[in-house]
Amino acid sequence: MRLLIRLIALLLILLPPSVAWAQPTPPGKVIRVNGIDLHYVDRGKGEPLLLVHGIGGCGGQMGAIADALAQNYRLIIPDLRGHGWSTGAASSFTTLNASEDIAALLNSLGLRRVRAIGVSAGGMVLLHLATREPDRISSMVLVGTAHRIPEQARAIARGITMGRARELWQSCAVRGENQMRGLVDRFRSLFGTSTEDVNFSAARLSTIRARTLIVQGDRDRFFPVEIPFEMYRGIPHSELWIVPGSDHIPFLDDRKPEFLRVTREFLSRQP
Repeated sequence: MRLLIRLIALLLILLPPSVAWAQPTPPGKVIRVNGIDLHYVDRGKGEPLLLVHGIGGCGGQMGAIADALAQNYRLIIPDLRGHGWSTGAASSFTTLNASEDIAALLNSLGLRRVRAIGVSAGGMVLLHLATREPDRISSMVLVGTAHRIPEQARAIARGITMGRARELWQSCAVRGENQMRGLVDRFRSLFGTSTEDVNFSAARLSTIRARTLIVQGDRDRFFPVEIPFEMYRGIPHSELWIVPGSDHIPFLDDRKPEFLRVTREFLSRQP
């Protein structure tokens, strides 16, 4: 037995990080869409509610609110392409491509219309979905998201280090070091320099039919409060909640109970 343990330890040292970090099996289901294997978790009962994580993350990070929401909704929680258990090169990730993957997933599940919560870049994915398919989303909550990338967010993206990325993303980089490095490079390029993927004009925002709740911490380091105000002015039927003293993702601090209460009330309200 001791010899076996030593052999396993030696293999973990000798194998490349992408193999050493790998976990045995994904927790959810996998479906082939748009040339990739998209992993998603389908849990809970009730009306469908889509939960979309941000860049570098994975569906598992939505557990902070998923356990509570699964009591009232059927949750669809994907790993975006290149993230978590989903395949696809990180270099192929854009919020537009991710929205096309999710549309294909919903079609495969026979879900014509859903409610949705998008966090950070996940909210940008929902903006693409809501503008390209206006009847797909009945109501959505955008948490710490933006319709354009301001310079302060670009500076953070350009300056991210591998050490900082590991602190934030390592639990979701199930395919190892190469996946992590690919996502860091994509984060730097997509949000540090690109102006094409996330650039929603007021005219595009005005086409959104989904009831929209915009949630923003007033201490968000990425997006100043002008950003959610611009979205609020541009999206019809939208509501704005600026959360005092909160950073980028308000439900990760002590405002989680309040976030769940407000979100549940908003999502359950009839158009």
